[in-house]
Formats: sequence, C-alpha cells, structure tokens
Amino acid sequence: MTRLSVEMLAADAPEPITSAGHAQLGIAVLAGIAVIVLLITKFKLHAFLSLTIGSLALGAFAGAPLDKVITSFSAGLGSTVAGVGVLIALGAILGKMLADSGGADQIVDTILAKANGRTMPWAMVLIASVIGLPLFFEVGVVLLIPVVLMVAKRGNYSLMRIGIPALAGLSVMHGLVPPHPGPLVAIDAVGANLGVTLALGVLVAVPTVVIAGPVFSKYAARWVDVPAPERMIPQRPSEDLERRPGFGATLATILLPVVLMLAKALVDIAIDDPEHHVQRVFDVIGSPLIALLAAVLVGIFTLGMPAGFSKERISSLVEKGLAPIAGILLIVGAGGGFKQTLIDTGVGQMVLDISEDWSIPALLLAWLIAVAIRLATGSATVATVSAAGLVAPLAADMSTTHAALLVLAIGAGSLFFSHVNDAGFWLVKEYFGLNVGQTIKTWSIMETIISVVAGALVLLLSLII
Repeated sequence: MTRLSVEMLAADAPEPITSAGHAQLGIAVLAGIAVIVLLITKFKLHAFLSLTIGSLALGAFAGAPLDKVITSFSAGLGSTVAGVGVLIALGAILGKMLADSGGADQIVDTILAKANGRTMPWAMVLIASVIGLPLFFEVGVVLLIPVVLMVAKRGNYSLMRIGIPALAGLSVMHGLVPPHPGPLVAIDAVGANLGVTLALGVLVAVPTVVIAGPVFSKYAARWVDVPAPERMIPQRPSEDLERRPGFGATLATILLPVVLMLAKALVDIAIDDPEHHVQRVFDVIGSPLIALLAAVLVGIFTLGMPAGFSKERISSLVEKGLAPIAGILLIVGAGGGFKQTLIDTGVGQMVLDISEDWSIPALLLAWLIAVAIRLATGSATVATVSAAGLVAPLAADMSTTHAALLVLAIGAGSLFFSHVNDAGFWLVKEYFGLNVGQTIKTWSIMETIISVVAGALVLLLSLII
C-alpha cells in the first residue's frame, strides 16, 4: 500500500473518537483483547459479554469518551447483525431441516453404500464437506459422530482413520466457506464480494481438506489407535421416520445457494456492467439473502414434505432451528461492535501504518492476528470477528480477489491449534473417548494443519491472481 493511498483512505475515513498516539493505541488494543481473553478463559464469561466489556475497556484505555465508545459499539453491533443475522438464521433453518428430515442421513448412507475399505476415508471427507456446507460445526459433529462410530465399528476400521476426515471436512467448511458465521462476518467487515470469496474458499478448501483429512488420518491412526466407544453411539435422526428425502433432491437443495451465489460471481466477471439486465437479475437471485431463502423454501418441498412432515411440524422445525443461534448472533454482533470500536478509536489506521512500516504482507498479518486470538480465546468465531475488525482497513486498497483472500486468511488463522480452551476440543474428546494427550495428537494437530495449509494456499493464490 502506498503512502498516497493511505493518505486518501485517511481523508475518507470518519474522524477518530480519540487522538491517542500509536503507543497508547497499541496498549489499548492489547489491554482490550487481554480483558476479553481473561473473561472467557479465567472467569468463563459468555463471549457476548466478554466482547462487550472488552470493547468498553479498549475505548477507556485509548482515552476515548465513554459515551462515544458506546455509540461506536452499538453502531457496529447493529450493522453486523443487519448484514449477516438473517443469513445465519436462514442457514440454521436449512441445517435443521436437513438433519430432522433424514436428508443428511440419506446422503451419508448413499455415499457409504458405494465406498469400500480403501475409499472409506475419502467417502467420509466427502460426506462431511457436503453436509458441512449448511450446518454449524457443532451440529455437524453431533450429526456425523454416530455414522463415524458405526462405520468404524462395523467395518473394523481405526476410529481416527474414519473420524479425522469427517472432522476435517466440517472444520474447513466452518472456517473458510460462507454461509458459515465466521466467513460471513469477515466478508461484511472487510467489504469483500461473497461470490468471489465462496469460489476462492472452495478452491482453497479442496486441497486443504485432502491433506488434513485422508492423508493426515493415516498418521493419526498410528499415533492413536483406539476402538469406537459403544456408549457414545446415539440414535440417528431418521430412525424414527417412515420415509426420508431422495439423495438427488437433498444434494440439489444443499448446493442450490452455492450455485446461485457462484453464478452471480461469474456473471459479474463475464458482463461487468451493473446496468445490464442479465447482471441485474443475477445480482438479485445470487444475493446471499435470496439464495439462502430460496434453498429454505425449496427445502420445504424437497426435504420436509418427502419426510412426511405436516405444515405444523415444518413450522415447529423452523422455530427449533432458530432457537440455538441466539448466542451465535449475539457473539457475532458484539464482535461487530468490537470491530467498530477498533476502527473509531483509530486502531485501523494504526494497523495500516504498521503494515506499511514493517513491510508485513496484509494477508500474513491477518493470519497471524487470527492465530494469536484463537490461541488465547479458543473460539474460532471470536478470532475471526476480532481479527477482521483489526485488519478491515487494509482491504480498502485491495482488488476484489485480494479482499476475498484477506477473508480466507483470517478464517485459516482462526482454526489454528484448538486446545483446552476450545469447546470443540472437549466435544471431540468426549465423543471419541480420548484422553487430553490423544486429542492433542489428533484433533489439535489436524486443526493446525488446516490453518497452515490454507494460509499457505491463500498466500500462493495472492501471487497468482
């Protein structure tokens, strides 16, 4: 970034709410993040409250008037929820419909029926990647764990040989591919194009999931050879259903929003005329809101009705799908408030100056910041929203593709080395019946591989496109 572009950006930017120097702002950022980390890890306070208090602490340490800090935080929270809240809600409804209708089980059973011993890890990574597109990570884990345990037990496979590919598929989708909350928030924060980010995210995700899944699982199975714990095999959602949706209809429903958003991105590139009627049509049908809404409405007819759900049950299903995302929406919103507080106190300009003076590539800086916050807080979502807030000003001078790569760099960093302060760590440990050391040797290293490989691929792509 040139000095001229920095000056132009500074001229267009809103007036900071404090005129603190770089040293004071640097201390304020570290103090604000330290407050968030301490509240989450030491006092076990919910991430929403921690981010809120951390934002106020940041403003106070920066010497900003508290009333203006509150205004900045509220504005950031509101704009973030307005930007991604409906998308997260629609994604949750689609995921709930997929799980409860038996559509997810239909995809699992169809692919497993065509897999043999040698291809089974590849089948698991394919299943997890497809299922992971519309599902939150935790929901995907709960959904796929019974399948992993049953396949390992019945086929006499190593649990890690089957489980690691499934976890890798879910984790990569969670960190890199919208409409998951983390990537959506980062896209909103840096002003990236969702279709381009989705396309590049899939491009990065494929080799990443292959290396962290089927390839790494060979070594994980040697390091940790444990049997599938029978006590952890729960009932599958479709076992109580008389019928369930077909494979083709389920797959088409899952991929519909992806296809619509990618089509919009391709049309934008091919035509590049905002006034052209074809591009205007695709700008509407390929917008995230319409794409996900279309998938939900189609899912009523392709998932709910084939499963025999009444109108009342579909309505109840939607309500149940929305209930668990309240906490996620609040965390995402508070992260947006934290981001806006960072920008309005002048931290964004400070990051611009540091990245220029130290000659740190913006993508590497974004990855490192996300890694640091992930290690400290244990939350990939908190790492994503906080890092996005810090590096958002760097995107102002970037091309469309590089802004998308900035989002992916943040997402990759947010997955680095999950350990004891991450809820996902304990989820995997308990379901697979592992001890802490075994979980670190398998799950934690897998997450690190995903982060490093995806980060390296993002940097490589930045040299090519």
